[in-house]
Amino acid sequence: MTSACRQVAARMVAPGKGILAADESIGTMSMRLGKAGVEPSEENRRGYRELLATTPGLADGVSGIIFCDETLRQRLSDGRTFADGLAAAGILPGIKVDTGTTACPGLPGETITEGLDGLAGRLAEYAQLGAAFAKWRAVIRIGDDLPSEAGVRANAHALARYAAACQQAGIVPIVEPEVLMDGTHSLRRCAQVTTRVHHAVIAELAAFSVDPAGMVLKPNMIVEGASYPERSTPEQVAEATVNGLLSVLPNDLAGVAFLSGGQPAERATANLAAMQAHRTPWPLTFSFGRALVNVALTAWAGDAGRVPAGQSALAERVAANAEAVRGRQRVQTG
Repeated sequence: MTSACRQVAARMVAPGKGILAADESIGTMSMRLGKAGVEPSEENRRGYRELLATTPGLADGVSGIIFCDETLRQRLSDGRTFADGLAAAGILPGIKVDTGTTACPGLPGETITEGLDGLAGRLAEYAQLGAAFAKWRAVIRIGDDLPSEAGVRANAHALARYAAACQQAGIVPIVEPEVLMDGTHSLRRCAQVTTRVHHAVIAELAAFSVDPAGMVLKPNMIVEGASYPERSTPEQVAEATVNGLLSVLPNDLAGVAFLSGGQPAERATANLAAMQAHRTPWPLTFSFGRALVNVALTAWAGDAGRVPAGQSALAERVAANAEAVRGRQRVQTG
């Protein structure tokens, strides 16, 4: 399975392309629909994700889309499964396989991500349903005494077990250790915590013999906390983020696809563009959710007649980020 995973991972981080995260849980997606004035029904969740998946020209800037379990089992209006529809468009179907976070016993204020029980069987089923890759998110919070060493280790261990199970099933793992923006911490503090988390994750991945060339890392950008009084420039974010990754990641990693983490869409794109000025042994691209799809949801608002408007809004955000990562080609070959 190693060769197959490497080939798919390379497609996921192909030059000028990123990954669209449309994997919100039923509860989260229903809440977002409700805020947009759309009835949070199963059909409207399906219709919204069909709007995203069938956007004309999406494959020009998107290599894959991450879905939740519900969507991967649903069908497009023409009767095809979502996975078949994406494959026909040249886009890889992906699936979120963790079952969410819960309070970690013995570690007040920290969480652990669940979903390892029965994972091998679920991965086998998802592969049959057409999934080419999977995603698992760990959540790390910064506080006065957080994260603890035990909290970091527990989440790194779970990520590694998940990644090893994916590769064993012939599915590429997206490994997502997210250090949250919530808080008053500085850029420097975020850099310290993020680098510490990455050291732990890489060590656990190696312990479980996960092939770096057959996986994609989905980290947070290194930014100050949302309540910190000063905003870092894109150049400062890029320098801190890339230097941190260079100090930890193996050279044969397939690629890095950043999460947006709640940043305003334009800021996430500007930070991503600034990173392309740095030389790295692996591609630096995007795996955004809200930073891509919020504008589409607002433009659509549940109106069938406004599907083209929603798709146009999504296409515009995808194009902006695709252009940002294409700047890398000019740097690397210059």
